[in-house]
Amino acid sequence: MYELASQNALLNFINPNGLYDPRCNGYSHVAVATGPGKIVYVAGQGGEDAAGGMSPVFARQVEQAMRNLRCALRAAGATPADVAKLTVLVVDHSVERLRIVTAAVRAMWGDGPAPACTLIPVPKLALDGMLFEIEATAVLAD
Repeated sequence: MYELASQNALLNFINPNGLYDPRCNGYSHVAVATGPGKIVYVAGQGGEDAAGGMSPVFARQVEQAMRNLRCALRAAGATPADVAKLTVLVVDHSVERLRIVTAAVRAMWGDGPAPACTLIPVPKLALDGMLFEIEATAVLAD
C-alpha cells in the first residue's frame, strides 16, 4: 500500500497493494478525508460555455467541462487539490475517449495525487449533443 500526500491536509489518497497502479490513468483507488471540514458537491459539469453553446467535438467538450469544473470549485473556495472524488459520464465510450478524458484529468491534477474516480459509459446525457459530464466532491477545512 502506498499513500500519496495531498496539498490539502484533510485528504490522503491510497493505492493498496493487490490493486493495479491507477496513476497512469489519472486517479487513485481510495480517498480518505480526515478531521473537521466541509464537503463541497459540484453538480455534473458538461461542455457548454456560459452562453449555453456546446461544441459537437468530444475533446472540446471535455476541455470546456474541465474549465467549468475549475470555475465551480473556485466559487466554493476550492481547488482541484481539494477534490476527493470524481464521477465521469461518457456517451459512446471508447478507448480514444478514455485517452482524452485521462489526459484532461492528468493535466488538471499534474503530478499531485488524483482523486478517486468512477467513469460510467452512458447512452445519453441531459442535453442533446452532450457527450461528457464530470461531477466532483471536494473537502475543505472549516
